[in-house]
Amino acid sequence: MVKTTKLIHHHYVPPEGFVAPQFPTYQASTVIFANVRSMRSTEWKNKTGYTYGLHGTPTTFTLEERLACIEGALFCQLVPSGLAAIALVNLSLLKTGDEVLIPSNVYGPNMALVQGELAHYGITHQVYDPMSLDDLASKISKRTRLVWIEAPGSVTMEFPDLISIAKLCSDKGVISALDNTWGAGLAFNAFQLEKGASEASSSAGVDLTIQALTKYASGGGDVLMGCVCTRKHELDLKIKLTHMRLGLGVGADDAQTVLRSLPTMELRYKAQDATARILAKALVNNPFIAQVLHPAVEGSPGHDHWLALTSNYPISSPGLAASIFSVIFKSELSQAQVDRFCDSLKYFKIGYSWGGPMSLVVPYDLSSIRPIPSKHTPLASGHLVRFCIGLEDSGDLLADIHQGLALAFN
Repeated sequence: MVKTTKLIHHHYVPPEGFVAPQFPTYQASTVIFANVRSMRSTEWKNKTGYTYGLHGTPTTFTLEERLACIEGALFCQLVPSGLAAIALVNLSLLKTGDEVLIPSNVYGPNMALVQGELAHYGITHQVYDPMSLDDLASKISKRTRLVWIEAPGSVTMEFPDLISIAKLCSDKGVISALDNTWGAGLAFNAFQLEKGASEASSSAGVDLTIQALTKYASGGGDVLMGCVCTRKHELDLKIKLTHMRLGLGVGADDAQTVLRSLPTMELRYKAQDATARILAKALVNNPFIAQVLHPAVEGSPGHDHWLALTSNYPISSPGLAASIFSVIFKSELSQAQVDRFCDSLKYFKIGYSWGGPMSLVVPYDLSSIRPIPSKHTPLASGHLVRFCIGLEDSGDLLADIHQGLALAFN
């Protein structure tokens, strides 16, 4: 055997027994089988073996199991982004002639997907008021196959009666899917929402969750990844088959990065949550601000729903509430002034996403992100600013906000 061949087919195998704090990264497209029989008998759907890198490696399988554990699920599937997780659920469960119900405060790209690609496939949708159980109940029909839930709502932060919504969907025989990026599996168990409910109870919680692992799970603002979790084998199989057909693989290095971040996720989540509450509560009576939107702030839409839900879980006592809040500035202030406020901030950088170490700020126009007026915010259209809190000192961040307000509005 010549040296070049030896470089590829060397006999050396490292000794077993190496153990380190971090899980190894397994890079693979091709997976080597011991023999043809092994190749033919290995099954990728139940994750008992390896067939091809796209269907999983020890690295991705380990990450999926740990995420399922955090979520209280039995099954987890990784995808390249949070939006890919949303798309995977929609494409796995909906077909021509079906209808999906979307809350009016849904994550914008999910609405765009429903109005675009799903509409092209002959799948219809209706928009429901997430704060009205009666409105949702009235819109569930024989064609309804899927109900999306946001807890809390994207940007406007309304917290719905998640327990009642999940139970209604179960009673109606409709699949419920929760975007649980905000809760991250820490604030509450989406699959066991009611205190004392059995895990085997079909009405104990939602049927599916998705997360953008880009946020808290990764924690560095440098990874794009998502996941879909469920406790139901039949839903998991549908998700897996569509995942395979669409070729939604994730990179091993990215998976390992998330694995490395998971041990600190709860610590980061709680620290960012605590700082967000300090800032949000400090702005409640600010003369420039009409409303603070944060589930843990009394008076914010759905505060009682958040309090009732999160008080069920010892891990979240006295209730976890993530690191995001929004404020609506008073109507007499102009968009130019609000933009100047955002531009004046020093520690808050202008950018999308959240859950990373750096605090972020983004101004939104309510009329563009909420075409259906909401009675839960004081303005049908207005100047809303969302803050996503990082790991900086709370005093520095509060001082930054105050100097920005002074520069923009005085």
